[in-house]
Amino acid sequence: MARTKEFDPDVALRAALDLFWRKGYEATSIQDLVDHLGIGRASLYATFGTKHDLYLRALDRYLEEVNGRAAATLFPQGDSLAAVKRLIRTFADESANDPDHKGCFVTNTAVECLPHDELAARRVDIGFGGLESAIAGALAQAQNRGTLGADKDPYSLARFLVTFVQGVRVMGHRPDRRRLTDAVDHALSLLD
Repeated sequence: MARTKEFDPDVALRAALDLFWRKGYEATSIQDLVDHLGIGRASLYATFGTKHDLYLRALDRYLEEVNGRAAATLFPQGDSLAAVKRLIRTFADESANDPDHKGCFVTNTAVECLPHDELAARRVDIGFGGLESAIAGALAQAQNRGTLGADKDPYSLARFLVTFVQGVRVMGHRPDRRRLTDAVDHALSLLD
């Protein structure tokens, strides 16, 4: 008779995401995962596969959450230029106020796993590309409504802002509120 799972895989995946995000891929051992998730090694492998498989699934979950929040912020009713500014400030605030100084899971993955991990690299590209596309879409909408100058290129601005945000997220490992605020103010002045 087959045993039923005694844990919720969704809850376990979220717990794995949190652990990988805090410690990184290499520093997280299988035993760390077993202890943190509160499940047996055999159950972990049967449900999620290898440590690398679990890491990629955690990264996928993170991308879903972050991209969903970004889209909700960027495409409200109203001023899409203000929404872009709000999103960038939110990323900086999260970086400055995170008590664990985790930074961004996608950025951390890019720093730790690239270029040697092609599967992680694809997800990093999806994360950065999705954010870039969403910001470019909001900026194009702002331009169509006349709140972003006609002389501005929404796509190059979006590429810059995504690159800038990744730097902000790296700074989140050792945040300095004044440095982040000054940098965000300067970056956002490009949208005026």
